[in-house]
Amino acid sequence: MTESKISSTENASYDLAEMRSQLESGSEKKQLQIIPNLAAIGDSGWEILMEFLQNQESDSPTIVGGKIYQVLLQVNSLKVEEFIKTNLPLGIVPITSESNIDYSHLQIKLAHQDFLEADKLTMQKLCELAGEAAVQRKWLYFSEVDSIPIADFQTINKMWLVYSEGKFGYSVQRQMWLAVGKNWDKLLPKIGWKNGNTWTRYPKEFTWDLTAPKGHLPLSNLLRGVRMFSSILSHRAWNS
Repeated sequence: MTESKISSTENASYDLAEMRSQLESGSEKKQLQIIPNLAAIGDSGWEILMEFLQNQESDSPTIVGGKIYQVLLQVNSLKVEEFIKTNLPLGIVPITSESNIDYSHLQIKLAHQDFLEADKLTMQKLCELAGEAAVQRKWLYFSEVDSIPIADFQTINKMWLVYSEGKFGYSVQRQMWLAVGKNWDKLLPKIGWKNGNTWTRYPKEFTWDLTAPKGHLPLSNLLRGVRMFSSILSHRAWNS
């Protein structure tokens, strides 16, 4: 092997080791930036990403783990496909429900960043949790929100957080709501649901990808006022 080839190989090994180090111990921002770079390398990069997922605590999925899972779903590799099928067929967020509700379809939609369908499924699941009357009308009364179990709300929220790089979720909306002193006139434009006095029209005027404003999703129907949304953001799940 020529000296130039040896040097090139050494540099590649160093770059890979450096990227592994950044993935393992860098800031969250740096970790998210390095993931697509590792995926672009091929086999050796995929190995590092799969190893990271294997070492992540299964009961504490992270935004970084969510991003890795999403990237690996796009990889055309039998080895990667087998890894996902064997270890994480339904995603990286543990599904916990006090009402025996199946959230696997919601998780798959979020993992593929199909946020429009995930948003529809989210309201559907909340209605299932609220009871048959809510299922029939396809929306919630504010008085029904408090009966939704903590574990279910937290499962739904965790999925939105993990697969949106921390941008979407009820807990994100709650933090923003509290930050503006629970002022709806300040919050709704901030999350892109209103522009001045004009409401954002569903579905075409909402943004169904990560270019959306922080807190943009999931949606809550405000046609009957903000009480239902307020009940969601005040739910005891966010204090647990």
